Amino acid sequence: MITIIAFLILLGVLVVIHEGGHFFVLRMCKVHVDRFSVGMGPVIYKKKDKKGTEFALSALPLGGYVSYLSKKALDAEPEMKKNFTDEQLDNLFETKPKWQRAAVMFAGPLANFILAVIIFTFIFSSQQTVKPIFLVDGEYVSSSSISGDINKNDILVSINGEKILNPTEYRLALLANAGLTGEINVGFLNAKSSETYYRNISVVDFLSNSEQQQEPEKFFPIEITSYISPEIGSLSRQGPASLAGVKAGDKILEIDGKSINHFAEVSDILTSSPRSNVNLVIQRNGETKNFFINTEISEAGTPILGISAAYKRSIFEAFTKSVRDTYNLSIKTLLFIGKMITGNMGAENLSGPVGIAKMSGEAFSAGFLPFLYLMAILSISLGVLNLLPIPVLDGGQLTMLAIEAIRGEPLPARVENFAYTLGALMVGFLLVFAVTNDIFRWVG
Repeated sequence: MITIIAFLILLGVLVVIHEGGHFFVLRMCKVHVDRFSVGMGPVIYKKKDKKGTEFALSALPLGGYVSYLSKKALDAEPEMKKNFTDEQLDNLFETKPKWQRAAVMFAGPLANFILAVIIFTFIFSSQQTVKPIFLVDGEYVSSSSISGDINKNDILVSINGEKILNPTEYRLALLANAGLTGEINVGFLNAKSSETYYRNISVVDFLSNSEQQQEPEKFFPIEITSYISPEIGSLSRQGPASLAGVKAGDKILEIDGKSINHFAEVSDILTSSPRSNVNLVIQRNGETKNFFINTEISEAGTPILGISAAYKRSIFEAFTKSVRDTYNLSIKTLLFIGKMITGNMGAENLSGPVGIAKMSGEAFSAGFLPFLYLMAILSISLGVLNLLPIPVLDGGQLTMLAIEAIRGEPLPARVENFAYTLGALMVGFLLVFAVTNDIFRWVG
């Protein structure tokens, strides 16, 4: 029951947001909206507003639509004209400039992207977070597959020129190379000199199957482990470190002469040899500073510095990260669709309604924020999918508008009808394929 409720809430929100984007711009362009439906098929509830728009809830919860006053509709049923005012008849969809019609089509996917940004901003600003680092955990020397030495404890910073700032970006960057036979350019930060260097990693049929694509990190030729950066996120106001002059943002380099590569080593060093005085070497704005700190000793006998790796983002930081993540995930989604088409990524990764319902239930059970995160991810996917140049989708209609702009006139009706029929068949095939995948996962 929880799964069904979560799925309906998730899908309902995404549909309302997507179709609401179309609805809002249609109203701005003064095009009459006949119906705004959440769901497809038979209407189970409806109510009209003062402008004559019917807001409906339909029986099948797999989508929704906005129907608007158009020349095509009037040509099909001329008697409908008597139901509309002269102003409404003068503002048919086809009479609007091409940029307005394009804005209507683009508004749905745009609303999905905006929703993702809003959700991410809320999540990123409401949670304490830490800065991850990606350390090389093995000793590597020059080989046929690596174009030079790689040192243990060096930090992975980029893949093919793309900065790696969190585990999700690391995974997506690896998946972007699925099916590759060739070289992956990887950037590293030398732990001792703080200089960036690059190595080309030769791969053959990289991440060639769906099993490998589930855990791409395990199949990368270099052993990379994600740790928490030794950067101080926050301090206890009256804690020993704060009283000694240590500040948030300081990067810990050494404790009592022992170098620190990641934050967990701070606790390891302190607990392994408890002491009341600690020499802390930090880096601040490129300068190295020494602090001698009189620690507090806990009841368990562990020295307390009063520092934490966790910090909280400002609204501006959260917003900028949200925009960046939404853009990157959109590009990656488009890239992965392309890889599925070319066969470099297993199409069995595609999920349909059953798979999404299962994910909804799991995320809902995990808590409010995981559920919101899933909603943002699916909102991005919905936005990207709707921009594909397939007739019946928003991207297909934008393509039709582009062709009309080039030709100077719309496509012939029979060509347009054929395109829409083909598009509907393509979407139907994808839906059946995705549902089949869901069933096989369920049975398996």
